[in-house]
Amino acid sequence: MNSKKSPATLGIKATGKYELTVDLDQRIPYFKLLLGFPVFFPQNQKAVEKYGSGYGTRSSRMVYNGPFKLAKWNGTGNTWQLERNNQYWDKKAVKLDTVKYQVVQDNQTGLNQYNQKKLIGTALSGNQAKNLKNNKDMVVRPQSSSYYLAMNQKLTLFKNKKIRQAISMAIDRDQIVKNVLGDGSMNNGSFVSKGLATNPKTGKDFTADAKTPESMTYNLKKAQALWKQGLRETGVKNPSFTLLSSDSPAGKQVTEFLQGKLEKNLPGLKVTTQNVPLRTLLSKQGDHDYQVTLASWFADFADPITFLNILTTKNPSNNPQWSNAKYDKLIQASSTTDANNAEKRWDDMVKAQNILLEDQGVTPLYQSAAPWLMNRSLKDLVYNSAGANYNWKTAYMK
Repeated sequence: MNSKKSPATLGIKATGKYELTVDLDQRIPYFKLLLGFPVFFPQNQKAVEKYGSGYGTRSSRMVYNGPFKLAKWNGTGNTWQLERNNQYWDKKAVKLDTVKYQVVQDNQTGLNQYNQKKLIGTALSGNQAKNLKNNKDMVVRPQSSSYYLAMNQKLTLFKNKKIRQAISMAIDRDQIVKNVLGDGSMNNGSFVSKGLATNPKTGKDFTADAKTPESMTYNLKKAQALWKQGLRETGVKNPSFTLLSSDSPAGKQVTEFLQGKLEKNLPGLKVTTQNVPLRTLLSKQGDHDYQVTLASWFADFADPITFLNILTTKNPSNNPQWSNAKYDKLIQASSTTDANNAEKRWDDMVKAQNILLEDQGVTPLYQSAAPWLMNRSLKDLVYNSAGANYNWKTAYMK
């Protein structure tokens, strides 16, 4: 509609008061999952036209069809709340009248307010999670994410597969999740996150079906041998790179760990760290303005393709600019010729990840987790590791 086409030509129409029909050019196996993503939520035409450019800029300039309405948000403030929507079709299932949100500047402020009983829940830093691991209010929620090293493969050093494999095998991922982060993050040996999707035939998790290649294991002897061979093949005499990451506490801790271990484990390597604000980091990654960066991807919906698709050759999110024809072909098949066969499609994606990890197109390090202190009187809060995380519809205080 933004391109001024008639709505009748868009392949979508209301076919009843509570029914929507969408015509697709090709089958999309995960289409229903996409519809749960906020970008697909229905809009009220009268409200959009009434508020114009101000639509959605504050809670009073939106309308709501869910169990709660957003209230007391001015568009920039650090507080807002959800209020029960009495027009909701299933309002009898909603238990809470109000859910209040408060943004705090740091985790310690949140912890202090929680201990003062001003909050029913607060996010924790890794250090706080370590110190509070025996607290009965501790909740660790796995996130459908992957934190990985992206090596700019337009650079001579990182065009070499053996160099990429050597760097991967010189990293002890268990040390990262246990000693550096300590917040419940896991070394799952995969790019696709654990707990996201299961085999349509066997029910096995994707990470169990996709093998973890040798290049994802900590093997110092093999890493040093590959490093030596790779340097000889590239002709690089004084290997060095700058490792770019965010300036968050976790970003700084992980890059400092990697700097120390890689310089120690790979002879002659010099690593410089650069920690920048998140907005700057994302801009540099999008522009490929880095040598090596600690990047991350969070699942938009519960299907492996949300991870695997970003590393196809022409995908704009392919930050390392890795390219593999066999990988591209498998991802394409999963969305076209094999889209109607769940088992074949699954097999395509498993094979694709195996190619990715063996080649070290990216170097996955860990799957993150979100440690919280949460009042145990709060019951039935639904958490989704992918997409919109929290659903308050059935939650209640006991």
